[in-house]
Amino acid sequence: MEIKTLSEVPEHLETLAKWHHQQWGYMNPDNTLENRIAGMRNSLSADAVPQIHIALEDGHVLGSAAIVEHDMSTHKEWSPWLASVFVNPDFRQKGIGGKLVQSIMNYAKEQGFDKIYLFTPDKRAFYERLGWQFLATEPYWGSNQDILIFEP
Repeated sequence: MEIKTLSEVPEHLETLAKWHHQQWGYMNPDNTLENRIAGMRNSLSADAVPQIHIALEDGHVLGSAAIVEHDMSTHKEWSPWLASVFVNPDFRQKGIGGKLVQSIMNYAKEQGFDKIYLFTPDKRAFYERLGWQFLATEPYWGSNQDILIFEP
């Protein structure tokens, strides 16, 4: 398995967009797949944020993780955010998600970010095992979300 940026293998953009739309489309029901694809194209530039890292094996995409400027509209004062951590269900429980998150954490450190945030409804323990610290629990998108911080 290898991890690359989406800008290195843009042919996987539509697959990732479909997966992300299926997984998180309920959070923004007015957003279309076409809008998601257009938004993901922003990560293809050389800018530091947004950036999408993908796990590949034998040319097949296994999952993704991203660093984005903002992920919670209620906390625009915090940036950047880890977002879109997704592993194809056929490849879960193999350490791929952890490697993707670690790749984004390393990227944040390389870029000189002093903090990075995330929110999750149910994976707090997973992130804490990777070195993230709990900040708060808040209602967001219809359920309670744990907010965590990592300081590289």
